[in-house]
Amino acid sequence: MLVSTAKLASHLNDPTWVIFDCRHDLVDHGKGAKLYAESHLPGAHFASVETVLAGLKNGRNGRHPLPAPDQFAAFLAARGTNKNSQIVAYDDAGGLYAARLWWLARWIGFNQVALLDGGWQKWISEGRAVTTEIPVARPNVTTSAPSVDSRLLWGAVDVLRRLEQSDSLLIDARAGERFRGEVEPMDPVAGHIPGAVNRFFKANLNSDHTLRPVADLQREFLSLIGARAVENVGHSCGSGITACANIFAMEYAGLKGSKLYAGSWSEWVSDPSRPVAKGT
Repeated sequence: MLVSTAKLASHLNDPTWVIFDCRHDLVDHGKGAKLYAESHLPGAHFASVETVLAGLKNGRNGRHPLPAPDQFAAFLAARGTNKNSQIVAYDDAGGLYAARLWWLARWIGFNQVALLDGGWQKWISEGRAVTTEIPVARPNVTTSAPSVDSRLLWGAVDVLRRLEQSDSLLIDARAGERFRGEVEPMDPVAGHIPGAVNRFFKANLNSDHTLRPVADLQREFLSLIGARAVENVGHSCGSGITACANIFAMEYAGLKGSKLYAGSWSEWVSDPSRPVAKGT
């Protein structure tokens, strides 16, 4: 699930390895493409969070609804990926955007997908090669239809049904002040889904943006989950992006099977009949 900078550097010329640059800014949507144009890892393709890692918005499905599976599969195929490719994603934000690509790839049946541990910052700090050259891929023309795994998802109806079930838990990946409803810079309503608990995704990271040790992550997530089955744990955030970072950390720690509420808070508050909580 994690690839070191040294290992990725040794595979830069390996055609079976496909790299994706997922840098983004939730406020400045053009920033990722600008940074990519200025420099990126050799061979890396740009994956726009707004247009590739998210689908069409309708005002009720959140700020980053899931892309259509066939469209995301076509994007991967056009960059030369197949089910045997080793996909590696990176960003400059602790893996939160790269984890979205990781989750989506698994959702449509790609299992050999990893994050670059430490991301862009670690790569640069080690003085490794960068480029402005746009890679030319050999498209995969034999790709089959995506095999979507709906078991990885909760919808708003699932979350609403589970609010009163003690054997279920929703983990919110937003910063504490947003979870508590003290501030809300992105969405029209502040607060969180009743019954959710908060774990800011940055708690999974060391100061150098690498992922913390498995034992630490496992202990801390288990302290939230308690005796619940991992399959009864869901993840949300503002729009289904940072929640993927918590799912990644849980899976890396051996706690496999938790779900993504893809619409997350931005979808939840689009319906005023849904309950809202504030505070801890």
